[in-house]
Amino acid sequence: MSRKKNKQAENTIPAGYTLDYVSGRQVKETKKELVRQRVVRALIHEYGFSPEDMELDFSIGGRKKVDVAIFHHGKDHTIENLSRAVICRQEPNVGKNAMRIRDFEQAAKDLDEIETIMREVDAVQYGLWTNGLEFFFVEKEQKRFETKCNPIGDWPMAEESVGTKEVISDAHTRVADNEMLKITFRRCHNFIHGNEGMPKDAAFWQFLYLIFCKMHDENLRAKQRQAWQRRFWAGPREQFEPQGRKAIRVRIEELFTEVKKQYKNIFRGNEEITLSDRALAFIVSELAKYDFTRTDVDAKGVAYQELVGVNLRGDRGQYFTPRGVVKLVIEMLDPKETETLLDPACGTGGFLVATLGHMLKKFREEQNIQAGNENTTEFLNIHERLKEYAAANVFGTDFDPFLIRAAQMNMVLAGDGRGHIYNINSLEFPLGHLADLPSVKKEIPLASVDIIATNPPFGSDIPITDKHILEQYELAHSWEPDGEGGFRNTGVLKGSVAPEILFIERCIKWLKPGTGRMGIVLPDGVLGNPAAEYIRWWIMRETQVLASVDLPVEAFIAEANVNILTSLLFLRRKDDQEKHREALGRAEEYPVFMAVADKVGFDRRGNKLYKRTPDGEEIVEPKQHVERIRIGGRFVERTLTRSEKIEDNDLPVIAEKYREFLSEHDGRTPAKRSSPSRTHERPANKVASR
Repeated sequence: MSRKKNKQAENTIPAGYTLDYVSGRQVKETKKELVRQRVVRALIHEYGFSPEDMELDFSIGGRKKVDVAIFHHGKDHTIENLSRAVICRQEPNVGKNAMRIRDFEQAAKDLDEIETIMREVDAVQYGLWTNGLEFFFVEKEQKRFETKCNPIGDWPMAEESVGTKEVISDAHTRVADNEMLKITFRRCHNFIHGNEGMPKDAAFWQFLYLIFCKMHDENLRAKQRQAWQRRFWAGPREQFEPQGRKAIRVRIEELFTEVKKQYKNIFRGNEEITLSDRALAFIVSELAKYDFTRTDVDAKGVAYQELVGVNLRGDRGQYFTPRGVVKLVIEMLDPKETETLLDPACGTGGFLVATLGHMLKKFREEQNIQAGNENTTEFLNIHERLKEYAAANVFGTDFDPFLIRAAQMNMVLAGDGRGHIYNINSLEFPLGHLADLPSVKKEIPLASVDIIATNPPFGSDIPITDKHILEQYELAHSWEPDGEGGFRNTGVLKGSVAPEILFIERCIKWLKPGTGRMGIVLPDGVLGNPAAEYIRWWIMRETQVLASVDLPVEAFIAEANVNILTSLLFLRRKDDQEKHREALGRAEEYPVFMAVADKVGFDRRGNKLYKRTPDGEEIVEPKQHVERIRIGGRFVERTLTRSEKIEDNDLPVIAEKYREFLSEHDGRTPAKRSSPSRTHERPANKVASR
């Protein structure tokens, strides 16, 4: 075999294989293996175990094996040094439906497997049995004539013991691994829905009440510093004892009372935590282990959005925007700290939260601080700066009061409790009757916003027919060719108009003339249907086209369950002087960025896609990871290089190419020019080419 082929083989993974996170070697990709690798990653990044102290499929005699064996740090991998053992099983095939979470008694048969190992191997102190959705943590209690395996809420961190944490209010919380946080949110919701018998939407709100309590407790930590006493916690055994469960309820209800007083814009005051003591203790135990404030904004957003998509998907064209698309829009718009940003159809706040994540990254880069490596002062300063930015510049509106509430909660989870999320009808604005209308008219009147990022509701099955709304819009009227290559308004009001058409006009009118810019998700019909040519002409009259990005059907079908072709359109609003010059025939050509996304990282069923060779083998590349390993009660940071599969996703590439495009044009497309020329990454027959 040639050197070239050898190198290619080293950088690829045959179909049906994946990479072991401990050894870096190729292993068969089974459903059980996917669970195991997820657990291993969490043990390293969340709990602080060193990969060198782990071994997979460790034999303990005969046919018995431990799926993940963890040894005392730096010791030989012998049965005498085995401290913790993990048994993994494949994840149950339940899709996104609620799964009933078993208690220890109900899982006795499965737990017997791990408990047998713990009894037979003297050195093993802690055990874990998991199928990827259920996690049963066990601690061994050695008595004179009996060995007991007791349930505990969670494992301690590396090199710690549960016994020292009976009063766990000062115990170590940890930054959540992305996948594990998503699973934790699912487990909590499943417990409420599946075990308590609550409808999905009721379960969702009960879960969010507790999220609020958790965030409130963490926010008090930042304010009170040394005087702070943690209240959102569960002792290692509290959730399994009646008195312990009652103690948890007392702490949480006290917090919730404070939450309702502090967030009067979100809560009416009559909300109650109606969960049983058992369910409440379970949820608190699951959430208490994490430091949400330090956990990545994107990780929290992914976990939250998964629950929202299951519970709050509406029937009025409310299709929640896939996270990759949201991130692309925000990266291409690249908000500045001084600029206001609005989503007039904000839904659950995806674009708003992505904006906070974008700004947080900027703040860290400015100070050359790596996420997770900030000292306390740096961390607090950055997050206070983020809150100030959000309080001054981030706005969202939506017609659906339930989505407004969900968006407010999403912003609180992201680290901001003061985001301006308002319940109005954006298409009716500045008219209307909803209670938040005066605030919106004062804070973000028309022609005042720097940036709009939005995915409006669309579809001919949800038309706008209200005459007093339609009368506000030029595009709600009939148009006809003027014989000179343009169109003129006939003055005849249509009886109904698709909402996305009106949203285009409303968004443009909300932008600052001359400088305001927007990114909007639109169905392809608006940009390609011959009957919509007058709309495209109107857009060209009112704006400069900055960019157009075609999206594949997979972008929405997997995450939003919507089979529709869409595009992203980026526009800058022209001022009156520009439009006047153009009317006099003084238009000049300008470049437009155009791209087509073929892949978005997953297929129609939501399965992840990775780049492959022509032979079908998955390609891998080395990536550096900073891992915090807990040694002797202290975290030691080190950088490790791992081979990883490459996600087959065009969206990050498009964002990078757009930055290059702007750099070629001095950081911006030439302003004060009106006729587009065709500058593109891949051919696309869109507005800009007409």
